[in-house]
Amino acid sequence: MWGAAALVAGTTVGAGILALPAVTAESGFAASAAALTGFALFSITTGLLVAEVNLNTLCELGASRGVSLSSMARRTLGDAGAGAVSATYLLLHFALLVAYIAKAGETLQEATGLPLAAVDLAFVAAFGGLCFAARPSTLDSINSALVGLVVVTFLGLLGVAATDVRPELLSAANWEALPDALPVIALAFVYQNVVPVITTSLEGNVAKIRQAVVLGSAVPWLMFLAWNAVCLGSSGGGLLGGADGAGVDPLAALRQAGNPAVAPLLDSFTFLAIATSFIGFVLGLTDFIADALQLPTGRQPIPYLLTLAPPLVLALSYPSVFFSALEFAGTYGVLVLFGLIPVAMAWSERYAGTTLSRIQVVPGGKPVLALTAAVAAGVIARELLSSATQLAN
Repeated sequence: MWGAAALVAGTTVGAGILALPAVTAESGFAASAAALTGFALFSITTGLLVAEVNLNTLCELGASRGVSLSSMARRTLGDAGAGAVSATYLLLHFALLVAYIAKAGETLQEATGLPLAAVDLAFVAAFGGLCFAARPSTLDSINSALVGLVVVTFLGLLGVAATDVRPELLSAANWEALPDALPVIALAFVYQNVVPVITTSLEGNVAKIRQAVVLGSAVPWLMFLAWNAVCLGSSGGGLLGGADGAGVDPLAALRQAGNPAVAPLLDSFTFLAIATSFIGFVLGLTDFIADALQLPTGRQPIPYLLTLAPPLVLALSYPSVFFSALEFAGTYGVLVLFGLIPVAMAWSERYAGTTLSRIQVVPGGKPVLALTAAVAAGVIARELLSSATQLAN
């Protein structure tokens, strides 16, 4: 269970945490803390909905091989739903893997001075090869150790940077600016792609699955709150300090604050956060591709090649794609694939009479499902309206 919780936490703490200070700076710490808490609960609910549908799919189809989100959608939503899920899943995961490789390469290049292509290739070979070659128990241990290092570097960074925090800034709340930050906040809590992996590894034990998802989500939530408090409450951080802070990236301000320990800690934290998230997304996407190709789970080279090669090529071709990839993934992919789709699948199982489902992991019935769908749909609709308004102007 602890290994599964570490996988959830490691997958969650990735590129999103690096972008949070910049996108929440205008809304302020108090408003962003409320949104982070709400989306932590949202992500726990949708993750457990994925686990619920996955468990029932395993019961009906058998567990001889992994069951992907596409198979779950086909069983509950039909072929059209499965096709939509497959397309969205691939676009989202490839976009995020491109972002991870680009950011890892940028960080390694700054640290080593080596060519960008070389460090990109080394990162993919090292961590992609680890996912392919390591036994599940070994990979769990390594990932747990990396998550531990993420926490250590994170705490060190907080300890160094907290000396510049101005408490009066922590009460700032610009609620009108908060909706602009919601897509990236939603992206920051993404881990649902590894839920089928932990469901299988925990052998369908509902209590342990709940514990792993809740504990694995609680750690990133606390980290995000502390991270935003330090970045947005620091003397040079964000857009909240008046004219002197206007237009300043909080991370850039943190790096330039003058303490020589900040830069190496920030680089180490960035790399480790990307690495742990990369592992989770590689495992999730290889299982998805293996299922689509009707291959058994395990050390199959074709799913790994199809998972790693396209994002590596794109990251090499467009090295500055990090924020663009995050914006695309957070605005539409996350809230559709890990917001609306889990609700639709669970609703079909429970109330449409399309399956023989008996296991329910998420309590609350129809009100909880409706509220979860409304949150995702509301953010998507707002973003669509905002984009249409910008085009019209």
